[in-house]
Amino acid sequence: MTDNRADLIVQARWVAPVAPDSGALADHALVVRDGAIVDLLPSALAARKWVADDTVTLDRHLLIPGLVNAHTHAAMNLFRGLADDLPLMTWLERHIWPAEGRWIGEPFVRDGTRLAAAEMIRSGTTCFGDMYFFPETAARVVMEAGLRAALFAPILDFPTPMGEGPEDYLRLTTQAADAWRHEPRITIGFGPHAPYTVSDGPLRQVLTLAEELDAPVMMHVHETAGEIHSAVEANGERPLARLKQLGLLSPRLMAVHMTQLLDEEIQWVADTGTQVVHCPESNLKLASGFCPVQRLLDAGINVALGTDGAASNNDLDMIGETRTAALLAKGVSQRADAVSASQALRMATLNGARALGLENRVGSLEIGKQADMVAVDLGALETQPVYDPVAQLVYAATRDQVTHSWVAGRCLMEERRLTTLNTALIAKTAGEWRDKIARADHSPENEQ
Repeated sequence: MTDNRADLIVQARWVAPVAPDSGALADHALVVRDGAIVDLLPSALAARKWVADDTVTLDRHLLIPGLVNAHTHAAMNLFRGLADDLPLMTWLERHIWPAEGRWIGEPFVRDGTRLAAAEMIRSGTTCFGDMYFFPETAARVVMEAGLRAALFAPILDFPTPMGEGPEDYLRLTTQAADAWRHEPRITIGFGPHAPYTVSDGPLRQVLTLAEELDAPVMMHVHETAGEIHSAVEANGERPLARLKQLGLLSPRLMAVHMTQLLDEEIQWVADTGTQVVHCPESNLKLASGFCPVQRLLDAGINVALGTDGAASNNDLDMIGETRTAALLAKGVSQRADAVSASQALRMATLNGARALGLENRVGSLEIGKQADMVAVDLGALETQPVYDPVAQLVYAATRDQVTHSWVAGRCLMEERRLTTLNTALIAKTAGEWRDKIARADHSPENEQ
């Protein structure tokens, strides 16, 4: 192969690399070889410098890094709309946990994750952090779809369809980490559910194993005021103080939600390099509270974005999540300049990659990184005229304007058509699950 030979050139009206430049470059081209970005330069120069097997010209589009959904429960797409308009613990204890006890197994995780994968590709997500049962089943779907994922196996004190208790979950997680350690698009991590569902012993084991395996840890932390109140009543301390005492606060930990934070707790997070994943729409829908995003950013904390699961969001739309994050931060902080459009896009891309430990591979369109990228058509009437492409993406565009998606240079969607997944079959399977779950939910033994 000669030095000027490439596999793919994508010429776009604008390119937003996210790093090192947070703005948009007009009329630029991104050059891909062997799945990686080898050049980013003006389109006119690219045509003279490079010879490519394939050239894609997108003269109305903004090319951005693939969005990183840093926290979701992908298979729960099959529970979308099952239990709405309820507070968190009612939603969990009376609806979601009973449904999971009845339905969760490898077929459910396979079909639910496949439905989620299709939705994420269609809405611009190329990488996601998932906390759910049977992570190896999810990993096989990720490979089929062509996506990239960090999969966190749940750790809980009580039995679930995946095991009898913490020892089973820890064993399954370490086995999965070993089985997938050579696959560059799959990361296996530990997912202790929350401080109120995991005791100190298993958390110490998680810490030890995560350090041994160099694996990330994801945990729901300080999601609601009720969680804090219950912990203080039971143990005399707030959950974050307990995690700090156990040694869990570190760059390895992704603390999800974080809606209830004192100033000293923000300082602990900053001092330890703990990552925060903000899920604004799920927090709003469950009335869980408001993550103080701008205060966290001002403290130098890495804040990523996640949708949470489609059972509590109810979508996996990262463009919508990015807009909500930017708007909510302004309202919470009472500052119109809080979380700018470029900062929101960074939270949805590079910050998410950093939280998952993948910032050296993805999250920005920089030479040497993997060619994970998506194109958004800003030529639609609803996004005209365009003065600032990044602001237009965050404040005006919708996920339906995502037209193309690539992971490691492989095209997963072209002009809204998925290339790796059968959408008709996925929709049919989702309908079959709906019919089965709805019949069981309305059977005589379940009527009140």
